[in-house]
This record gives sequence, C-alpha cells and structure tokens, in this order.
Amino acid sequence: MISTLLVANRGEIARRVIRAARSLGVRTVAVYSAPDADAPHVAEADRAVALRGSTATETYLDIDQVLAAAQATGADAVHPGYGFLSENASFARACADAGLTWVGPDPASIEAMGVKHTAKALAREAGVPTLPDALLETDDSDDWARAAEGVGFPLLVKASAGGGGSGMREVRAAPELADAVCSARAEAARSFGDDTVFLERLLDAPRHVEIQVVGDAHGHVVHLGERECSIQRRHQKVVEEAPSPVVSPDLRERMGATAVALASKLGYVGVGTVEFLVDDVGDFHAPSASVAPTLAQTPPEQPFYFLEMNTRLQVEHPVTEEVYGVDLVALQLALADSEPLPFTQDDVRPRGHAIEVRLYAEDPAHGDRPAPGTLHRYAHDGDLRWEDALGTHGEISAFYDPMIAKVIAHALTRAAAARRLAAGLARAEIHGPTTNRDLLVAVLRDPDFLAGATRTDFLDRHPDLRTPEPATSRVVHLAAAVAGTSAARRAHDPRAHLAPPGWRTLHCAPRPTVHWEGPDGEVAVVDRLVDGVLTVDGTDHAVTIRDLTPDTVRVTHAGVEHHCRVAQHAGAAYVDDGEGHSTWRELPRLPAPDAAAGGAGPVSEVPGTVVEVLVREGEHVVAGQKLVVLEAMKMEHPALAAADGVVDTVHVAVGQYVEAHATLVTLRATEAQT
Repeated sequence: MISTLLVANRGEIARRVIRAARSLGVRTVAVYSAPDADAPHVAEADRAVALRGSTATETYLDIDQVLAAAQATGADAVHPGYGFLSENASFARACADAGLTWVGPDPASIEAMGVKHTAKALAREAGVPTLPDALLETDDSDDWARAAEGVGFPLLVKASAGGGGSGMREVRAAPELADAVCSARAEAARSFGDDTVFLERLLDAPRHVEIQVVGDAHGHVVHLGERECSIQRRHQKVVEEAPSPVVSPDLRERMGATAVALASKLGYVGVGTVEFLVDDVGDFHAPSASVAPTLAQTPPEQPFYFLEMNTRLQVEHPVTEEVYGVDLVALQLALADSEPLPFTQDDVRPRGHAIEVRLYAEDPAHGDRPAPGTLHRYAHDGDLRWEDALGTHGEISAFYDPMIAKVIAHALTRAAAARRLAAGLARAEIHGPTTNRDLLVAVLRDPDFLAGATRTDFLDRHPDLRTPEPATSRVVHLAAAVAGTSAARRAHDPRAHLAPPGWRTLHCAPRPTVHWEGPDGEVAVVDRLVDGVLTVDGTDHAVTIRDLTPDTVRVTHAGVEHHCRVAQHAGAAYVDDGEGHSTWRELPRLPAPDAAAGGAGPVSEVPGTVVEVLVREGEHVVAGQKLVVLEAMKMEHPALAAADGVVDTVHVAVGQYVEAHATLVTLRATEAQT
C-alpha cells in the first residue's frame, strides 16, 4: 500500500495529485526547480526537495535527481503527472528498479504506444481503423516522394516520438515535402532526442475525439466514454468537453469497444486515453490503390481512425470526472496498489455535460505568442472548478508551459455548461501578462460552438474570435482608470483631502492633455470628469463618476452604470467590471530615450533558448528572411529580417539562453541602400 507519494511534476497537475493523495491519507513529496521555489505545489506537499537548475531538462526531466529526492524523503511511490517523464519507459523502469511503485502502466505498454508508427501497427492488429501512413527510413528525398504518393495529399509529417504538436508539419503538395521533413526531423531531435518521422494522411476538418480507458491488474478493462478536443491551436488542445456533441450511442459503443480491445491487447493497467479522428463530414478519399503505403492499408469505410494512445493521465481528465463521477487520480493510485476496478462497463453512465478550457498566458492576436511575466493578481469565484497552477499571484516562467489554469463547468446541458463557464471566466480578475481569456469566452458564446460545429479548423474559420469586441466600452474603463489612478494618488497624499477631486485654483486654466496606453494603443486624454466629461482624442464623452475609492468606482456612460474595480500594479491600472476588463498605463510626459533606438536587427520577442542560427556575418539577407529561431514555452519563435541588408554581427549561438528584447543579429544596409 502506498504511504508516501513523490509527485514528479509541477503546476496545476502537481497540485491536483497532491489533493487526491491527501484525501486518501497518503503523504506527499514535491520536487521543484529554482523558478518554482515559491510555487503553490511546493507549499502544499508534506515535504519538498529542490532540484538543481532552472530548465525542464536540468530539473523535472533529470531522472537521477528525481530518484534521489524519493530516496531522501522515504517515498515509496512516484506519480509522474503528464508531460515531462510521464511517458518515459526508462523512468518507469528506473522507479521499479529502485523499489518504488510506479503510478502508471508498465514500461512495456509505454514503449509500445510511445512510438507512433509502431503504435499504429499494434492498433491495426487489435482491429482499430487507421489512416494511411509511411515511415521515412532513409535520407533520400526520392524515397520520401514515393512514400508521400502512396499516402496521398494532403498529409502530415509527424515525429514518431513525443507529441503536443512538436515535430509536426502539414504538407499540401509535393514541392513542400522536403522542407517539411527536414524541419520536422530537426524539431523532433531537439524535443524528443529522436528524429524519426513518418507521413500520415491528413483529414482536413475532422473531430478529435478520445476514449478514456482504465484497466486493472486482474485483466479488467472498461472505458469512460469520450471527450471531444477538436478546438486547438498549433495542434494543441484549448477547449475539451464530454460527451461529444456529435457522437451517437452507436458510435460511442464502437469507439469504446476498439479502445478497450487495444488496451486489452496491451494488458494495460492504469488510466490511459485512446485518441481518434472522427470524419463526420465524409471528405476522406483513399489514395490510389496502385500505390501501397509503406506501413498501412487503406482504412475501412468507418468514420473514425486511430491517432495515438497516451499512457498517462490527460490534461482534460476533469471533464470525464465531472460527467462520470469518478476521481481518476484516486483511481490511478488504487490501480497502482493492484486493487480491482470498482465498477464494470454496465455501471458506467454519463450525467450532464462538462466543458474545460485551458487558460494560457499567451497572446491570441499575435500568433498565440507566449507571454511570461508577473501575475500581479489572480482571483475568481467558486462557482466553477478551477485547477490553478498558481496562487493569488506568482511568476509565469518562460522555462515551462504558459498554462495558468484549467477551468471546468458541469451542468445538465451543454448550453448551460458553456454559459456558466463563459460567465465565470469573464468575472475573474487576471492582472499581469496577456492571456487567452477573451478568446475562450468568445468561443464559448459563439453560435457555431453552441451548435456543435467544433472541428479542428474551428479557430481558422473564426479568426475574429482572437480579437473579440470588448464587452464594455473602452471609454468606461478608461474613465475608471483615470479616476481610480487619481484616487490612489490622493490616498497617498496627506494634503489631498483638503480639496475635492478635480479641484483647481483657476477654473479657467486649461486641463492638461495626458497620454494613456490601452488595449488599442495610445490615446490623448483630457480629464474633466469633475464636470462629467472625458475627452479622448479630441472627442467629448459624457461620463458620470460616483462612489469613487482607490479600488472601485461607478461609471455611467450612455445611460448605463458600470460597477468597476480598479487595481494598481507596476504603474498600470487594471479595470474589471464583471463582463469586461482592460489595462491602462499613464504615459510620462517626457518619456526616457528608447535604449533600443537605432538598433539594426531583430530582437527576441520572448525569453528563450536559441535552437537555430541560420546566417553568418557578411551574408546578404532579404526582408522576411528567417535569421534565428528561439524555443520558449514549447513553441518555436523565428526572428526575421525587417529589411534587406548584410549581417554585421551575430550576437547569439545555438544553445544560448537570451532574455526578452535582446538583440540577436545586427544588420547594416547594403551599399545600394546607403
């Protein structure tokens, strides 16, 4: 029986595992890197051990350090969470060799499903339908072309090891193939230490539907229905729900049966997920029968196809828990202790509908660029299930995934769950880095989403959702920011109480123009709120202010009163009103000279590690040419030349870590330009 559990992970999943273990009376041990020293999971565990280093490779992926932490704390079991070492068969085997209970499937199952092209072969043996594919075993581009002809276009180049969208490239036509293969191989080697890739037929707009399976050491395997995870960016899930809005009882039974068959063939023990693509638009066309794919046969006429099996807990597991009333983490611990499943397939009955969204520190308006930084305030009500990575404040590190939280709503109907989730997200106070919160709310309220039209191209077909219209007029929030900032200053000025807000010795004196930076850029503001007017870029707006304090204010505009909360952090005013939110910063009247002015080359948008340097000093480049590639927060960030020129200096090297806004390459103009 497990008595002390080491959680080999961080963030919200570490906190989730610690809560489940504590509810069972199991002691917990956290491990943490230097950037995570003050993270909530460290304080919530019974014991904690520091890992040397900052990056994932130096810390959470260092098997020796994790095992040493287990030995030092007397842990007798390890839960890997998801990501990091969760699907590392060598780690699972090392835990067993050290006498530790591994909370997950046996290493053989992990290895069998960990390599995608061999996993597909096993799936076919178990009767699971698959898409055409071909393993690329040579460096000959002619071989690649022949394999692609057999698979058919469009196709994906996919890393055989790993997942999460890394090492994956879409190819629409033959001329794109060679570059896609080389690029995917390079990324796969960096991310997974294995550059093996294969080709797989691409369905243009499928649904991504997965089946939750659980198996015990006594040969019993059941499934807990499906989750739909079709709304994605960069092949990574953003919105998940259970059940799927389009899976019929018949399709659920067939998909569940194939998933159970695959798990049974593996002798699977633990919690796992079999992922499928569901082609509910019927646009799949098999390649010519005259050209046979290297690995696969043309799939039968069925609407779903095997994608992969994840031999771990999924990020989106809470929606299954909500619908089926099962604590999957507690079940993992019981199965690791060789307990039998406490239910049969006949006992599994769904109840209502659950939706989960992933709240990230990233900017949807700029290619989902990660936005690390300080989270000054993070507050939400208890109406929803929040799986938080951070506490009321904290640092979103550039070293790891930018997830802030998973947020889950459960209700009797899908529409009710979406409505509750959107409202709860809108009410939350999130002050600091840019997040995808507005995108998530817009998705949940979109008519196509509510109608169940949720295929993998959803965000591509709805680009407007990335920059939705503000829920509250910008004038309202700007007035709240101006008034709140003034009230905060007065609260710290012992002489301010001698005069009312806005009072001046000479009423005829012109009001100064102050520049503010907001969500839509810079605006020129004249504060005449004491007279019920706010002038923005020369236009007067009738605005009434009442009940003003440094933290709250009631703003009436266009006949509607808004109760706004205003918080001051690091020189910025954060305004929330229950439906909308925005950030405003009063600009100095005499700004300091720009230290970067005159720079002649691209800078790093985010802190990260240099993974490619593609130019040399003296080389001629053209506008838009890729010069350097950074990797940060599980994403590649290319730095491009802004204009034609010549490389004067390359300031970075592969493997180097750089801070945000660091100059990467200096360019000089060509002679023709000068």
